[in-house]
Amino acid sequence: MIPSMTLASRLLNKPSTALLLASSLLLGLTACSGNNNNNTASPSPSSSPSATTQPSDSASPSGEAGPNADEAAWKLDTSPVDLTWFVGANWYAHTWGDSLTSKYVTEKTGVNVKIEVPSGDANEQMTLMMTSGQLPDLISMGSWETAVKKLWEGGHVYALNELADQYDPYFFKVAGDGTLKWYKQADGNTYGVPNDSYSPNLMHETGMTAANQTFLVRKDLYEEMGSPDLTTPEGFLGALQSLKDNYSKYKGQTISPFFAQGNVPYGMTEYLQNLLAIPFEKDGKVYDRMTDSDYIKWLKTFRTAYERKLINVDFLVDSDTQVEEKTNNARYFMMVREWTGMTAVNPMLAASANPDSYYIAVDGPQNSNGDSAKLFPGNMDGWMVTMISKSTKNPERAIRFLTYLASEEGQRDLFLGKEGETWTTVDGKPQLNADLVQLADTDIATLEKDYGVLDTYWMMRNPVIVNQWRPEKAPVIKQMEDFANAQADIDSGIYKGLDPLGDSDVAVAWSKISQNWEEVLPELITAKDEAAFDKIFSSFLERRDSYGFAQVMEYRQTELDARKAKMAE
Repeated sequence: MIPSMTLASRLLNKPSTALLLASSLLLGLTACSGNNNNNTASPSPSSSPSATTQPSDSASPSGEAGPNADEAAWKLDTSPVDLTWFVGANWYAHTWGDSLTSKYVTEKTGVNVKIEVPSGDANEQMTLMMTSGQLPDLISMGSWETAVKKLWEGGHVYALNELADQYDPYFFKVAGDGTLKWYKQADGNTYGVPNDSYSPNLMHETGMTAANQTFLVRKDLYEEMGSPDLTTPEGFLGALQSLKDNYSKYKGQTISPFFAQGNVPYGMTEYLQNLLAIPFEKDGKVYDRMTDSDYIKWLKTFRTAYERKLINVDFLVDSDTQVEEKTNNARYFMMVREWTGMTAVNPMLAASANPDSYYIAVDGPQNSNGDSAKLFPGNMDGWMVTMISKSTKNPERAIRFLTYLASEEGQRDLFLGKEGETWTTVDGKPQLNADLVQLADTDIATLEKDYGVLDTYWMMRNPVIVNQWRPEKAPVIKQMEDFANAQADIDSGIYKGLDPLGDSDVAVAWSKISQNWEEVLPELITAKDEAAFDKIFSSFLERRDSYGFAQVMEYRQTELDARKAKMAE
């Protein structure tokens, strides 16, 4: 691994990495859509009622009169301040203030964070907050979520470039001018900071693809079956039949044959289509992946599996709690699942009384040509977008805190903790203490709860910086990661998130189509025969057209063309 400054120097000497440096070496600013028709300009911080009182920087310990572009402004004021941070993931279970890392960051910056998570759907809860006008200080939402665009268009969050101009111009050093250009909205402003933002150049340059989609099987059962070929419908059905005949129970409980993460809208649609290497465009035109013959053939394969009682519908209806319980007890056989969700489970299963009950990545369903999967890599949109709401009473501290977290110093503090306590410098490079590395392999939950290092607080994570400090992964994790990287389609990140979001007519049309598809796919899988399947699918396509699918395809094409133009700049 290469220390960050060495990495930066190496990349700076390569002309081909100009976009890389602009959009990925420094933490990017993101939008769900690069073609946002947002015409609502955010008022400048100086005109906002919540930003009328500026901090008294003249009395700061540093002795500086105020913020400047050459030094992070958080150092000017480290007095105690509380910031609420909404993390739009109802499964996020970490708190702030108990772990060593969070205590250290608060002690250093003065910022104490109160983490809030939705009790149910993040979009619904954020919509209620917008209606009430009372928002948390910081908001992290999935870059694909409709609420993100509503926050921007409704004037609920600050333009980060305007806050930075007034309170912390050092922000532009860690945000990068190129990313501001790439992600700025129609009003010229940028409203969010992404985590896990990757450019194609970065992935080609470093080999880090951030691909996390995999097809997983339980190692012991798969190998006892003779490692069957799961890439064809015949092999897939044969393995399920073998499971039913010979391995239907484990520790007295029924094994669930199959699981698809995010069921219909993700695992059984976009994810499965990526496994089948279905193209996103043909001859420069956006392709309708839903009607691809290979995709339909595999949906019919699942129907056949259901008809033969080789699978049931639990993978479409299981709650998060049920999925977790089954995963932790190795009660799934095959899974369409992101390997990153198995980093805690696999080591636990490998250390159990049945050490071969963990999961491995293998070739899953393939198209009729037998092509390898084309898995989504990371992309420039990142994963979650962090924003500063106009409800905050401390916009200056909020932007300065984000600047700190985006900087290399903040990334190191949040990822490794405090030097001398959780990490030391070895051969000129920060290195996590050996006992914590071992804990990461054997008990990641305890590591995150007590120490808060590595990926505990991922909301502002910049992989370009932190990946150089990662300990070597345990073999039971690395196998999945390597498999995903090998099948990553590095240049396909440009296709992620092409669908319209928000309240526009085309976004409403797509919402109707998506909701209807979630209802239709279970009907397809449980159809009594192939004729019934064809009738259900044909009816869906007719409804899809009536909802406005032509406009959705037109939107996707416009969005894709705009992205290609930006990539060419």
